[in-house]
Amino acid sequence: MLAHAPTGAPSEWVTRWAHLVRPAGRVLDLACGSGRHARWFAGRGHAVVGVDRDAEAVAALPAPVAGRVEDLEQGAWPLADEAPFDAVIVTNYLHRPLWTDLADALAPGGVLLYETFASGNETVGKPSRPDFLLQPGELLEVARMHGLRVIGYEDGVLEVPRTAFVQRLCAVREVPKTAADSAPPRYRLPA
Repeated sequence: MLAHAPTGAPSEWVTRWAHLVRPAGRVLDLACGSGRHARWFAGRGHAVVGVDRDAEAVAALPAPVAGRVEDLEQGAWPLADEAPFDAVIVTNYLHRPLWTDLADALAPGGVLLYETFASGNETVGKPSRPDFLLQPGELLEVARMHGLRVIGYEDGVLEVPRTAFVQRLCAVREVPKTAADSAPPRYRLPA
């Protein structure tokens, strides 16, 4: 869990941008662990799917969350048959081969909220393996490669309660414009 979020509390990054998620929309909490984000979104009236390889963690998810035990790093994308999601939430997890699957899982208007450790974290603790750390600007490049519009991005160091290098992204799969569309899309920024 990133240094700034107490156990069980949702990430401040995720809650900061949650207003962009369609009300009562479908949310995927990927590598959900104990389900802090799954619980939070379910409590806000969203239909949530929580996926993790830890069967005990998935079994402990609250009743409104549809839990799935899946090893995301073995085999094909296990959610290929699911309807698109209005939000995909990923925190403290990085498996680069999933980038295309995550982008494809977003419905038009869907929001990708991603937050994990970045290069530099090896100097202050774990994770420290390069394959678990984002490179500078990597989330921005992923959004660009998959046609997502970046709404918010941060790359830096958190100091409390422990030092951690992180990257954070809020990106949207924009709804295709029609000939009748004249107004640009509005993505309200948090105050």
